[in-house]
Amino acid sequence: MEQIITYFESIDPVLAALYATLFTWGLTAAGAGLVFLFKSPSRVWLDGMLGFTGGVMVAASFWSLLAPGIEMSEGEGFVKVIPAAIGFLMGALFIFGLDKILPHLHINFKESEAEGVKTPWHRTTLLVLAITLHNIPEGLAVGVLFGGVASGFEGATIGGAVALALGIGLQNFPEGFAVAVPMRRQGLSRRKSFMYGQASAIVEPIAGVLGAWAVLTFEPILPYALAFAAGAMIFVVVEEVIPETQRDKYTDVATLGFIGGFIIMMTLDVGLG
Repeated sequence: MEQIITYFESIDPVLAALYATLFTWGLTAAGAGLVFLFKSPSRVWLDGMLGFTGGVMVAASFWSLLAPGIEMSEGEGFVKVIPAAIGFLMGALFIFGLDKILPHLHINFKESEAEGVKTPWHRTTLLVLAITLHNIPEGLAVGVLFGGVASGFEGATIGGAVALALGIGLQNFPEGFAVAVPMRRQGLSRRKSFMYGQASAIVEPIAGVLGAWAVLTFEPILPYALAFAAGAMIFVVVEEVIPETQRDKYTDVATLGFIGGFIIMMTLDVGLG
């Protein structure tokens, strides 16, 4: 692990963000690849996985993004937290706007419950777009943190950035399978199901590079950018991930999955950061 951290310290931060988000995309593809071996996971497994995803995202929002953002802000008391508060609100509003515009359908929802602008698009496309919406703030968070490290801001560490990429990657693995499986159930070939599953995370490298570039170009925005990514992720968890886990009888499993994901992400961030 020390060698990985040393390597990321030695390369361009935008390139580091690209590599890190390609890693998270790769784990999504690996998870989607399980569709070649299994036809369908049980609902209990799916809900546990979604809970795990939520736990990782919530822990990452605080330990990797909000706390460093507040720490590096100037001033004391209420003044010190203003950038985080503004950025957090803007991130949530950004995803709120996308949620209202982008047609999408959550994993455990019926086709009649599709959200966003009404469209004749197939259920498959709507499912992929829903997970893509999840992945925008995840890629952005990784990129912003790598950009913050390169800018020399106190509180942003390469270990923390690597820990965030690891945590996001861990929850992307089962997420890729969860996207590919509904495609297979609808009669798509295993190859097409895999392609749709991995495609849902292609936005992460794009968002990661943009996040790192923006922070390096406009350094004063870093505290706002970190909180922006946190607000976007929390919005996704509360508005989408948690409701998806509460539609069947396995709510306790989902809750335990959430706790497990939170503990793992917190441990990674504190241990490596």
